[in-house]
Amino acid sequence: MDKIEWCLKTKKGIELVESNNNLSKAYLKKAENSLRAASVLKNNKEWEITSCYYAMYFSLYSILTKIGIKCEIHSCTISFMQHFLHKYFLPEDIDLIERSQKARIDTQYYSDRNISEELYKKITDNAALFLVKCKELLHILDETSINNIRREFKR
Repeated sequence: MDKIEWCLKTKKGIELVESNNNLSKAYLKKAENSLRAASVLKNNKEWEITSCYYAMYFSLYSILTKIGIKCEIHSCTISFMQHFLHKYFLPEDIDLIERSQKARIDTQYYSDRNISEELYKKITDNAALFLVKCKELLHILDETSINNIRREFKR
């Protein structure tokens, strides 16, 4: 079964709601706060990765709330990005947030899983850039582009 189909059928997966600019701004603030936390947590690998991941996740979710998409399952949020925001994100952006999500899970929930220094550096070096990219997208998403995404999603 396609991941989007699964997310549509799953409670708290993906649903179409009213666009909410205030909520979008609130999630963007959470993203900025997570990025600030990551800078304070330098060299604390577990919590720096977690904070960087949430900086990216909340900035992405800010876009979803502006579009009018509610999703409480992180992998479904990322699947929405892959399927409906691919015009705005590079494959590398999608790969980064997917790998960051896995690294967050591995560092938070497992004591025997190691994250390579290369991946750790990639996550910490690119979280701020991902946030900036999402902020730029929030500025260019107009009513027409939002309606186009919503229409494509309804199919």
